Amino acid sequence: MRLGSVGVVSALLLAGCLRPAENRAMRDLKVGQAEGGGLSLVVEDGLAAVRGVESGGVTLWGNAPVFTARATLDASATTNWLITVRNAMPDAQLVAELEDGELLAVEPVPHSIRTVKTWRVQLRAGAVAKLHVAPPGWDSAEPFRFAALADVQEALPRVGDIYARLSKDPTLRFILFSGDLTENGTREQLLEFQERLEAGSPIPLYATLGNHETFSKDAEEYTALVGRGNQSFIFQGVRFTVVDSSNGTLDPIVEEQLDGWLASSRHGTHVVSMHVPPQDPVGLRGGGFANRGESASLVGKLAREGVDLTLYGHIHSYYSFTNAGIPAFISGGGGAIPETFDGVGRHYLAVDVGANEGLREAALVRVD
Repeated sequence: MRLGSVGVVSALLLAGCLRPAENRAMRDLKVGQAEGGGLSLVVEDGLAAVRGVESGGVTLWGNAPVFTARATLDASATTNWLITVRNAMPDAQLVAELEDGELLAVEPVPHSIRTVKTWRVQLRAGAVAKLHVAPPGWDSAEPFRFAALADVQEALPRVGDIYARLSKDPTLRFILFSGDLTENGTREQLLEFQERLEAGSPIPLYATLGNHETFSKDAEEYTALVGRGNQSFIFQGVRFTVVDSSNGTLDPIVEEQLDGWLASSRHGTHVVSMHVPPQDPVGLRGGGFANRGESASLVGKLAREGVDLTLYGHIHSYYSFTNAGIPAFISGGGGAIPETFDGVGRHYLAVDVGANEGLREAALVRVD
């Protein structure tokens, strides 16, 4: 049957929407790669975004508490480099070594912001150096506490209240953010978010994106300034995985990545975070995945692979429920317009986990 002009256009539009997150998933693969000043840099697994590379200086935005970068220096380039990591663990250290294991000289440079770390490193011309950024004890199995937060959006001018509240708990190691940092995801808004974070929070914030980040050039600014929307890292024996569900679906590229991360931690503690939950616990608002089959398949997969905790945003309230037996929480209390009459207000979760214990406790912390 021939399609009329309207039918052809409709079919093309439908085809273009079948994989709304494909471009973002492809951009993820390039995060952490840059060249400049005679230096070629690759951050393993894209766990940090490169904010600048010029002769003698590198600036990264960390999106994980631990990451490794490989730096290849041209023979004619300067060997004296300043490595700056913004959004770093306050006690992060840098170890630099050549491929043969020889350690390179590293000198810490003091900075007034707790989450900005700078080191002076003597690289070797014509050689490849491995730069490992991590706090002491990152590879232990000691239990620890982190904060779970989402949905700041238009409340960006007031987010300092949340940072002030979590500052009262010195045991928190970092914030895991489940999307919607800003209202429209513009470069200006994301830069303001990061400036307010550095000015107010004593700990870094590791994020995935939300649907509001896609409002600006399909999250191109988010990828450039924050980093990947899909990634996985390990801290003190616990795997953390964030995936981009901002369109109410997972792209097949992301599904394949998720399968690998799930398999690698099948017998260990695993926390999975995304913005739009597969299933809306109330079920009346359309706050979950658009396709119920995909939703059920994803939840079943997480359960079969032994995920210990799932964290979501998108719905501007607090819910505690289970996904096929997995503890699940929606913590959309970053300040975006709250659900009417729910009485929850702004909040975050204080989550205690351990490599050998799984989820120990998740407590609601009210900010208002």
